[in-house]
Amino acid sequence: MNVGDFVVKSNGHPHSSCAPMRIGLDARYIGDHFPGIGRYIVSLARALAELDHGHTLVLLHNPPRPGTRYSLSDLAALPGVELAVLRAAPFSPLQQIELPLRARALRLDLLHSPYFIKPYIGLPCPSAVTIYDMLGWRFPHTLSWRGRLLYRLTMGLAVRSADALITISESAREDLAFHYRLPRERIAVTPLAAGSHFAPQPPTVVAAARARYSLPDSYVLYLGSNKPHKNVERLIRAWEQVGEGADPDGPVGLAHLILAGHEDAKHPEARQLVAALGLGTRVRFLPNVADTDLPALYSGATVFAFPSYYEGFGLPPLEAMACGAPVLCAHTSSLPEVVGDAALTVDPYSSIEIAEGLVRLLSHPELRRDLRERGLRRASEFSWQRTATETLRVYEGCVAR
Repeated sequence: MNVGDFVVKSNGHPHSSCAPMRIGLDARYIGDHFPGIGRYIVSLARALAELDHGHTLVLLHNPPRPGTRYSLSDLAALPGVELAVLRAAPFSPLQQIELPLRARALRLDLLHSPYFIKPYIGLPCPSAVTIYDMLGWRFPHTLSWRGRLLYRLTMGLAVRSADALITISESAREDLAFHYRLPRERIAVTPLAAGSHFAPQPPTVVAAARARYSLPDSYVLYLGSNKPHKNVERLIRAWEQVGEGADPDGPVGLAHLILAGHEDAKHPEARQLVAALGLGTRVRFLPNVADTDLPALYSGATVFAFPSYYEGFGLPPLEAMACGAPVLCAHTSSLPEVVGDAALTVDPYSSIEIAEGLVRLLSHPELRRDLRERGLRRASEFSWQRTATETLRVYEGCVAR
């Protein structure tokens, strides 16, 4: 697939010809438990507020909860944005009653749910839902049997009850259409983007972040959760192979592996594997890095590695490219759509191939320079303005129908 097929071809801030609407966006999923969904909601809300459309965006949220990394007050200060409180938590059955009542009281013309746990009946307005991937269908072993039952029930209800379906890549659209026997035309694709603050950082900023987190001069960075489909254990095994026979004073031997991102205590396997392999001196865990530090972390990386074997989109590789980091990632699911020819892609099921890719990048600065230039160009082809424009088109079409 070429870039023109994947990236929305629109420029400027289009003025809407649709009558002013009150659009509800469920912002209760902004939090550390769903870092990717939180970033999606915040970035989409900010980009929607910057478009010239005349609509009002109503962000539905719980009272502030500990652990939330984004500021709702910053979003509320944007033009055309309101906050509305919901008492029901995101997974509470009470939302099936409260959210429809609040939608009526708030006079919403549309409700956008950024997750498939949503109200399924009783809404007084049309609804759109964003479905990022089909992980629970494609890899059911990553869920308990109860989790599989709940996933399939709630996902099915979300697909059947929504008036509009949104997903984030052609790969995800194909999966969704296949599993629910839907016409592809019923599913809108709105690719994501790296935020504007993801850009190559000055050496002084990188040095400050390196000192703050006690990072070595050369490191391979992984950023993501530690859930099974992220393939972190195979990356660790590949890293063990990278170190075998490497000159301890050479570019490969001096590098460290940094595993950053949200760490779920239910999945301790990566830490256990590092201990079992005796890699504690060459592998560091860096959980829950502040969002403001991520651009410097990406910018300082010698290589960014992302071996996940299934992604609805895969935002970290795009953010890494936007910051000038050479990227190694899996050649699977949506990732080739995202990185194009701007990354070194490998088989995520082969620790040998991952290891060979890492050694190649660490040993060849000219290859890293080439990927850096390609990555910066590729990342510039995606923008949240385009994502918001296409999402707004879904909203307006949904209400018009």
